Amino acid sequence: MILSKFIDELPILPILKPRWKDQIHTYYEVNMTEFKQSLHSELNDTTVWGYEGSYPGPTIEVESGEKVFIKWINNLPDKHLFPVDHTVHGAQVDVPEVRTVVHVHGASVESESDGYPEAWFTKGFERVGPYFKKEVYQYDNNQNSVTQWYHDHALGITRLNVYAGLAGFYLIRDKRECSLNLPCGDYEVPLIIQDRSFHINGSLYYPNQPDNPIKELGTSIVPEFFGDTILVNGKVWPHLKVEPRKYRFRLLNGSNTRFYRIKLDSGQLIYQIGTDSGLMEYPIGVKEIILAPAERADVIIDFTNLGGKNIIVTNDAPAPFPEGDPANAVDTVMEFRISLPLTSVDTSVIPAFMMLLPKINEQLASKVRYLTLNDNMDKYGREFMLLDNKQWDAPITENPKLGSTEIWYLINLTTDTHPIHVHLIDFQVMDRRPFDVDIYNKEGVIHYTGPAIPAEPQERGMKDTVRANPKQVTRIIMNFGPYSGQYVWHCHILEHEDYEMMRPYIVIP
Repeated sequence: MILSKFIDELPILPILKPRWKDQIHTYYEVNMTEFKQSLHSELNDTTVWGYEGSYPGPTIEVESGEKVFIKWINNLPDKHLFPVDHTVHGAQVDVPEVRTVVHVHGASVESESDGYPEAWFTKGFERVGPYFKKEVYQYDNNQNSVTQWYHDHALGITRLNVYAGLAGFYLIRDKRECSLNLPCGDYEVPLIIQDRSFHINGSLYYPNQPDNPIKELGTSIVPEFFGDTILVNGKVWPHLKVEPRKYRFRLLNGSNTRFYRIKLDSGQLIYQIGTDSGLMEYPIGVKEIILAPAERADVIIDFTNLGGKNIIVTNDAPAPFPEGDPANAVDTVMEFRISLPLTSVDTSVIPAFMMLLPKINEQLASKVRYLTLNDNMDKYGREFMLLDNKQWDAPITENPKLGSTEIWYLINLTTDTHPIHVHLIDFQVMDRRPFDVDIYNKEGVIHYTGPAIPAEPQERGMKDTVRANPKQVTRIIMNFGPYSGQYVWHCHILEHEDYEMMRPYIVIP
């Protein structure tokens, strides 16, 4: 089934209004429901899951320091949209098939509001997971201006819940950002990029069976999933009509597994002003932006003097990344049409400097951890990945002290790039260095085969997700706080995360 490109307009995601707000508190209620939505005008309406009747969910926009309370409400049906694999941890037959728990990705929150994978709840909170603490989450938003996103995080079915549609933007704004005179209002557009596949009838396709299904257990998890169409803000290959002026775009890779290497077919520069965790020190002009699942990039594109032109956003990232078949790349993302008249003089700017971001001092690190990324086979002959060669239920081994600084060496022994996300904190990427995997597997010794490679320019800000490349040791440095409690770190390829590539960690008071 071949769908036409650029015939549907890009949806602009709505801003969610709070139920009430005073000088001290803001309160939201967010319902999760099943509904039908048009994802392409040549398809029948598609059954999806979403927040507040929208896929993707509405954008939650708050001020830095604003105390926000959110009641996430599960009103989903008892039967899942996709087959659940009961051999996966947390998804065994004695737990409800449909469970949800919401994680605001990038948020600095107390542990009971973080969306811990075993803090799930069902419709009406009738059944809850062993780590469920409360119905209303608290977000203190003690962070600078940043592009975050919220999505489901239920143990063993995150890949299915997010693929069904449970994702949306969460933006924090501050006074500094407002003072920079960036493009704003109609000229600031969040873009969530995802891949999906469809059945002829318009329903979402997700693989049910592997090549050698375990018949007595029904369906099985797959090591990765790549859709054959790209959706932006819930539309397949949309177009956006723009004025000949500067626009700010908040890019988010919301796909399960697919990486994107984004370029403009006009060849012009994209000006990146922010990373996962907020604004950079100064903008950089780049020809391409690589986004792993869950990574964000805050960018400005200048359409000035391009009236009448169309610009296609392209992608050439192989799948799996980085050594997969380039034929698996879906080469088109969306189209910009510079077809609207200029409504007013564009006085917005690409600032020369945005904020000071001092490097975290390596000498302050009280602990260095060496953590492997491992490829394994389960008892059914299926591939699965591990962090530090430990499964989810193994005893907790990462236990940083509150306020301490640590350096983590991510030693990738697999053939994939893994986007590693650490909950609660932001970190800085120090460097990556090639090493001999065979020697490590035989002797457990890191034998470097080349010099350290500094963080890429587009990563030189605060991050919460890092690309750990194959045959490389990736070093990150971070300070643990401001909360103590139990959190998780994991690969953000959702098929990997669901099947063991996730570990709890504890920040000790």
